[in-house]
Amino acid sequence: MEQAKLNLAANEDALQEYAKLCGEMECDFERKTSYVYSRDNERKLEQEVGVLYKMGCNPKIASTCEIPIETVGAVGFAHQAQFHPLKFMAQLAKGLNIYENTFVKEFVGNKAVTNHGEIKFQNVIFATHFPIDNKHGLYFLKMYQHRSYVLALKGAANYNGMYVDEAMNGMSFRNYKDMLLLGGGDHRTGKRGGNWKELRAFANHYYPYADEEYHWATQDCMTLDEMPYIGQYSRSTHNAFVATGFNKWGMTSSMVAAKLLCDKILAKENPYEEIYNPSRSMLKPQLLINGGEALLNWLTVTEKRCPHLGCALKWNPVEHSWDCPCHGSRFDESGKVLDNPANGDKR
Repeated sequence: MEQAKLNLAANEDALQEYAKLCGEMECDFERKTSYVYSRDNERKLEQEVGVLYKMGCNPKIASTCEIPIETVGAVGFAHQAQFHPLKFMAQLAKGLNIYENTFVKEFVGNKAVTNHGEIKFQNVIFATHFPIDNKHGLYFLKMYQHRSYVLALKGAANYNGMYVDEAMNGMSFRNYKDMLLLGGGDHRTGKRGGNWKELRAFANHYYPYADEEYHWATQDCMTLDEMPYIGQYSRSTHNAFVATGFNKWGMTSSMVAAKLLCDKILAKENPYEEIYNPSRSMLKPQLLINGGEALLNWLTVTEKRCPHLGCALKWNPVEHSWDCPCHGSRFDESGKVLDNPANGDKR
């Protein structure tokens, strides 16, 4: 319970920091109620409400939802928010010197070895989505990657709240200006899933007169215990830090990471340091699943191998890419790397 309270407090602090920053810039920040709904597990919602009351929260309980699918209810959090992340980042980046397209091959001591030379550092933060250094931390065992899909529909419904299913394979609903953002079709990277086909079938049924304006996919790093890894990269790397494994909760988690890692580098205490410690116990059921997935793919006979750790690649006919079921690396048809942790193109 204490860890849950700290996690809630960290995310609430992050939300307030966003509200402060976004009040000084144009990034479409708006307050909304966020709902977690269930299609068939009323007991799970009741348990969630009970835990929230014990933590001092006052959740909104909805017996029905405005979304078009049948539910057994939802738990709502008032005064949450959404904003346009690219507009937000564009404002933050003003005046900064940002260097790109420098490929890091490896880390040796306090040096990052690139194709054009070495970069010395006093401290380094691995904010590379999936950590790219396999020598420390065992992140290739502690995480896997999960893909989700989104349609932006014009002429569909306009909902007051933001909705997400408590089930992993459920759908999400939120509005941005005159568009409905419909999310779902999830699957582990390298596996089969509903993808945009599932979303388009849903949209054709419930929003037959809507137009699809955009579509895209996202990829998220999932940890063993559904809590991010934020802190020292490993016990043996004292000047290296990491922020990863946000488990589809990236907005507030990234702000938590920014504040926590600043405190770590400046040798300041942070109240949330222990709950996000990347070196916490790995003895979780997901560890066996990750290990089994890797072993199965290492034993698969195929010429298409991932340069990361040699797993067998699977062809993704929807996105025309070669995907790694072990750790989530992705490559285009010609073999060029699209998503890490692979640090090079496919052989």
